Amino acid sequence: MFGRRVLLLHHEGRATGLDLSVALEVVAYDREGGSWTLASGFGPKADWYQNLRMTPTTVVQSGSRHFAVTAHFLTAEEGGEAMVRYAAARPRTARRLCSFMGFATDGSPDAYRRVGCEIPFVRLDAGPGQLLP
Repeated sequence: MFGRRVLLLHHEGRATGLDLSVALEVVAYDREGGSWTLASGFGPKADWYQNLRMTPTTVVQSGSRHFAVTAHFLTAEEGGEAMVRYAAARPRTARRLCSFMGFATDGSPDAYRRVGCEIPFVRLDAGPGQLLP
């Protein structure tokens, strides 16, 4: 069910301590570097994002495999560049996503860069020795 475009993120509830999970779209996938990049389209208040801030080590499911990962939170500038690359790879989806989140964009790289600077991005790095699908 989950491939390179979607992963299942397990995260610990910061208030409850419960094991929670959420399916998220993968913005960028780096097989050789062993990482997935995600965007919090609902901003820094999204529960999964806040939970990762509290406990950055967790597990993801990609395809049928599970991976131990550590979350690294991108700077606004890195997020801007991630959004430019995402929009170049998936222009229609990027336009719809920006519209859904309330961002106006003319489709230019500079417009996507500005949007990306406003959205929190996180890179999930797989532990050493884990082969990615």
